[in-house]
Amino acid sequence: MQLSDGVWRKSSRSTNNGGNCVELASIPGTVAVRDSKDPDGPKLLVTRRAFAALLSDLKR
Repeated sequence: MQLSDGVWRKSSRSTNNGGNCVELASIPGTVAVRDSKDPDGPKLLVTRRAFAALLSDLKR
């Protein structure tokens, strides 16, 4: 899996004022999450199913 091939994006609710936010990249079968302030730092990799469950829980 090549994270460098992923296209990282911020939430549409993020502002451009340098605030804290996370970025997501879609990798085949996986969602990668990183801190926008530290793009070369650690990444969290989760399956699409686990990410969908997380979003579902957060929306409740």
